[in-house]
Amino acid sequence: MARIAGVDLPRQKQARIALTYIYGIGNPRALRILGTANVDPFKKVQDLGEDEVNRIRQVIEAEGDVEGDLRKDVGMHIKRLIDIQSYRGLRHRRGLPTRGQRTHTNARTRKGPRKGTVANKKKATAKT
Repeated sequence: MARIAGVDLPRQKQARIALTYIYGIGNPRALRILGTANVDPFKKVQDLGEDEVNRIRQVIEAEGDVEGDLRKDVGMHIKRLIDIQSYRGLRHRRGLPTRGQRTHTNARTRKGPRKGTVANKKKATAKT
């Protein structure tokens, strides 16, 4: 099993898809990395040779942030927004959408599951 940037790549997937399992690498960047490393993007990970995996690893290290470093940078950017009390920082702190989406309906991904209505709880306790 190929291990790149601290992530075990799935053996049954094509190299271009398997690289997207690394945080910070999407489809376009994966194809660019494989092109630079002279590796066939459609080759399965289990069929990659040790030298090909090493070339991919070297290209990723040379290109920049992935995984832990990138997660740390993103976290620091959000922390800075919260510290300077910008509008976006307040939205991050409250767990609401930061890019202007409506919240009256929708935004369930950021807000979490719906809270039950208080009126129904009062009716349930009144019956007992």
